[in-house]
Amino acid sequence: MPKLPIAPTLEDFERAETIVRAVANVTPVMSSNALSEIAGVEVILKAENLQRTGAYKLRGAYHRMSKLTAPERKKGVVAASAGNHAQGVALAAKKLGIKATIFMPIGASLPKFEATKHYGAQVILQGAVFAETLAAAQAYAAKKGAIFIPPYDHLDVVLGQGTVGLEILEQVPDVENIIVSIGGGGLAAGVATVVQEYAKKHKRKIKVYGVQAENAASYVPSLKAGKPLKIDTKRTIADGIAVNEPGKIPFQLIQKNIEKVVKVSDDEIAKAIVLLLERAKLVVEPAGAASVAALMSGAIKPKGKTVVVLSGGNIDPLLLQKVISHGLMAAERYTDVSVMLPDRPGQLVKTAEAIAAVNGNVVEVMHTRNGKDLDISEVELRLSIETSGHEHREQVFKALKDAGLNPRIPN
Repeated sequence: MPKLPIAPTLEDFERAETIVRAVANVTPVMSSNALSEIAGVEVILKAENLQRTGAYKLRGAYHRMSKLTAPERKKGVVAASAGNHAQGVALAAKKLGIKATIFMPIGASLPKFEATKHYGAQVILQGAVFAETLAAAQAYAAKKGAIFIPPYDHLDVVLGQGTVGLEILEQVPDVENIIVSIGGGGLAAGVATVVQEYAKKHKRKIKVYGVQAENAASYVPSLKAGKPLKIDTKRTIADGIAVNEPGKIPFQLIQKNIEKVVKVSDDEIAKAIVLLLERAKLVVEPAGAASVAALMSGAIKPKGKTVVVLSGGNIDPLLLQKVISHGLMAAERYTDVSVMLPDRPGQLVKTAEAIAAVNGNVVEVMHTRNGKDLDISEVELRLSIETSGHEHREQVFKALKDAGLNPRIPN
């Protein structure tokens, strides 16, 4: 493993902050009673989802591009991204007067595509998967002589992202734990490094935890092996942190400065998104909600005041609709039930009355006489029922059984 070109100091991050402040907002922090009750400690949300462009990526992109020389700026910049990095580079380029060309995969989210164009970048759709998009962007940069802006594996990018950590230390000076999502590692490396440099200077102990989607958790085996490893990722709703290999610079900083890295499932992330919508009134993308999922699931059990970074809020409304439905199902607040009934009058009423008796709310009904598993005198009733959680769901099933019915979860 090569040594870092520079070991970042607290002063390096403070200088980066003075540069980043020209374009990035100081995002708010807010207490969460709901998460505090779940975790058993005071929990504060760092709402980077309310940042310009909807994510922290603007910080690192702007800081990196501010370091370009005049001749380099004339060459323009190139980036590859499915969303947040694209928007960060596009806005940073606009502010600095640099021409930006952004490669996005075919089928990229329409809102992210339109937002990137709105910031003035030229957008090229190329590649069925992101690896192809990245290769196309790098080839274009080499051909045109443009400067490639990496999403995380550059020290200037890490310093820019680390300004999130400086803000947390200013806004919550008595913080004891910080939880942040990890993809390639730029944000986590920056936050963890600046926090530990600060803690060392002030003789304090502050723990930083990282969280990955379990279907794209490259840091977990890499930290165990002591070097970056490339893994085969699986599909995950947290596409913003679906990276198959740690960045070299972020890995070394994370290895040194983070307490531990944990994994969360898509179901846990979906439940976190629903909680943030309902209780905090915040729209957060799956990658940004992974940090909350780690608290809710118990994957991280911090002691003392804890800040959770919501790294982004750029979620396609169509995906949000699906995620909400999935999150409600995962939390057992929305249940599909199948009931086999004799094909005679009154059975539908009997079923509805049993559910109503325990305050279940039927939101959808399908009644069919067709099906290979049905007897000739039998019908299948499929119901979608709103419940308030596991206990209420069990009450609904018990009420149906007490009414002489045989409910089951459909395949």
